[in-house]
Amino acid sequence: MKGAMQPRPFMMHGPGGPMPAPMPPHQQFGLVETRPPLAAMQRPRFNIPGLNPSAAAANAAGKISSTYDLVESMRFLYVHVVKARDLPAVSPTGSIDPFVEVKLGNFKGHTAVLPGSHSPSWHQVFAFSANNIQSHLLEVAVKAKDLAGAGDDLVGRMAFDLAEVPVRVPPDSPLAPQWYRLEGKRGEKLHRGEIMLSVWLGTQADEAFPEAWHSDAHGAASPAAVSSTRAKVYFSPKLVYLRVAAIGAQDLVPHDTSRPMNASVKLQLAGQVRRTRPGGPPGTPNPMWNEEFMFVASEPFDEPLFITVEDRVGPGRDEPLGRIVLPLNVAMPRHDHYGKPVEPRWFSLGRPSDDPDKKEGKFASKIQIRMSLDFGYHVLDESTYYSSDLQPSSKHTRKPSIGILEVGVLGARNLIPMKAKDGRSTDAYCVAKYGPKWVRTRTILNTLNPQWNEQYTWEVFDPCTVITVVVFDNSQIASKNGDARDEHIGKVRIRLSTLETDRVYTHFYPLLALKPSGLKKTGELHLAVRFTCTAWVNMIAMYGRPLLPKMHYSQPISVMQLDYLRHQATQIVSARLSRAEPPLRREVVEYTLDVGSHMFSLRRSKANFYRITSLFYGCAAMAKWYDGIRSWRNPITTMLVHMLFLILICYPELILPTIFLYMFMIGLWNYRFRSRHPPHMDTKLSQAEFTHPDELDEEFDTFPTNRPADIVRLRYDRLRSVGGRVQTVVGDLATQGERAHALLSWRDPRATAIFIFLSLVVAIVLYVTPFQVLMVITMLYLLRHPRFRSRMPSVPFNFYRRLPAKSDLLI
Repeated sequence: MKGAMQPRPFMMHGPGGPMPAPMPPHQQFGLVETRPPLAAMQRPRFNIPGLNPSAAAANAAGKISSTYDLVESMRFLYVHVVKARDLPAVSPTGSIDPFVEVKLGNFKGHTAVLPGSHSPSWHQVFAFSANNIQSHLLEVAVKAKDLAGAGDDLVGRMAFDLAEVPVRVPPDSPLAPQWYRLEGKRGEKLHRGEIMLSVWLGTQADEAFPEAWHSDAHGAASPAAVSSTRAKVYFSPKLVYLRVAAIGAQDLVPHDTSRPMNASVKLQLAGQVRRTRPGGPPGTPNPMWNEEFMFVASEPFDEPLFITVEDRVGPGRDEPLGRIVLPLNVAMPRHDHYGKPVEPRWFSLGRPSDDPDKKEGKFASKIQIRMSLDFGYHVLDESTYYSSDLQPSSKHTRKPSIGILEVGVLGARNLIPMKAKDGRSTDAYCVAKYGPKWVRTRTILNTLNPQWNEQYTWEVFDPCTVITVVVFDNSQIASKNGDARDEHIGKVRIRLSTLETDRVYTHFYPLLALKPSGLKKTGELHLAVRFTCTAWVNMIAMYGRPLLPKMHYSQPISVMQLDYLRHQATQIVSARLSRAEPPLRREVVEYTLDVGSHMFSLRRSKANFYRITSLFYGCAAMAKWYDGIRSWRNPITTMLVHMLFLILICYPELILPTIFLYMFMIGLWNYRFRSRHPPHMDTKLSQAEFTHPDELDEEFDTFPTNRPADIVRLRYDRLRSVGGRVQTVVGDLATQGERAHALLSWRDPRATAIFIFLSLVVAIVLYVTPFQVLMVITMLYLLRHPRFRSRMPSVPFNFYRRLPAKSDLLI
């Protein structure tokens, strides 16, 4: 596209007018709060040259849809080219290959060429950014393509004065297109040829915006790459756990009767393969396995389950004894753990054949299988520390939404040039993921300061979840075969529980990239975030409920199996989204889901270790305070402490009320020092600023390692595997301590408010209740009969699990 202009970097408005947003050196990796002119904060006014007085009055009134109040209103000139009719021939043969060229100043857009049509139909929308309008005249020309390359022939043209173009703001109905008689080069009306189109001025709230050809995004892109630059919304496939138990078999027939049979079962669902151990003593025709496996299945459940009974004839050699293909609708659906147990069923095995087209004949061998589709679980495809969705797969057991999350992707600044070798800067787009909904902004071409101003909305079912926003560079613009990888620029995570309700947060978030060469700041992402609660009672009650669905506690899945299932779930999500149009590429999905974060990293291990040591700073402060009291450094304070101890000894029933009242007072005191902005990636906490190059080389090494020596490879892989488990345990310990610290830190304002309010209530109850009665009740409760216990976690435990930790702040 000719005449492309770089968008202006964001300017903060001060009392004296616009001023550049400052960036102090010590805030290189910190947040920068902004005050953009958003409709959620104030009524914006727009002045676009060329508007008529009535349109300017409507524009000055700030008519913008309420669903787009977290972004700056961007004005676009829309041109909807519908069709043409009765076009005259321009060649001696009487044929015509028409297309439409829309021109505004130095910006041009073209429709597709429709060969041999005198009444073509295009139905294409062009959008010209009002910031780049360089002319007051819009030209629409119908041309005939000259395949010989001598030059396109003009069939007819139209011109529109922008001062006469109407303004449309949703929810107004779409502007009806009209027929226009084509004009010649000198402005005379032609006897033949008409074009149907509509022209209007609108905003990004217009329904034509997502599918339109954009002057700031599509001008330099090839027609094949235009689809990869559009804004789209995706949804992850619905995933369900498939539980399969191989119990036993009967009347197996070996291929070779001269040796004992050693039978096992191979289960395969798409790319997921599991095997049982050999069942029973060697040679038995009725082996028993009693092994249970879990798979990840996705709707519409079109992949069948392949069950093969194999005989181990040698190391790495298995001969099939029988096979059966079961569709997943055979499995019993389970929506909770209260239903009737799943009964095993006998299935006849088919004799395997070398000819894949030949039907497998039935014979006497049978296998006993127990299958169920467990809809009561939540299929984890993210880390539980910063998961965006905790709902079960079953729609019947899901809770109603508690609020709405709105995110305005305003823009970015100071991005690093990703295509400097090709003479270009960066073709940036954003991907945001929350729950099953993925959104992708349009790609802004060849700029380091893109301005998207796109707003998206999600339903919130749990406040203790995290939204992830990632910036990528679109590598498909110049790719010929579409195999280029989209490179990530940076990532932002925001935990919803740390946001105050109905408050608009507008900040520049630093984009950080950790490379083998070290930590690098790759730019800043400008976001506007608002969390609106629609059901306060339900949201407060969520803090006492289990974090995951009930089946995760009634029938828990082992950690090893959860890691395997999470890997399979991410593969399914990546494969499904990569088949969309435009595709959400595999590298984009995997980076957003943070695939590979469980691998061993010495840097992460150090970060988790320092997280643990920081938890003991409070104990050290208490010890220092006690030492000061003991050593009579301040005699008055020491005498007061002695008097307090004497009172508590004489009246032990005041101990617990005093403690809870003390925590209540600390929570109120810390309210003044609560965080005023959402948390972001902490480079100091992540130990990323001064990491040794050797440690980064180890972190970015492949698994298994590519070291040349076999012995070094084996030892190195074993060390990394063990270190990864140690890292997870250390991180879990740090998380528990940070949750305790979050009780009174107001990082989650609702959780702290609940806790200090309950502390006050408990303090009052303990003041009026005899201490001996409380001790008896506590003992009876702790020693109650198992019949009166529940397998579900208690309310205090659930509340504690929902407290925020610093896991989502790690890079």
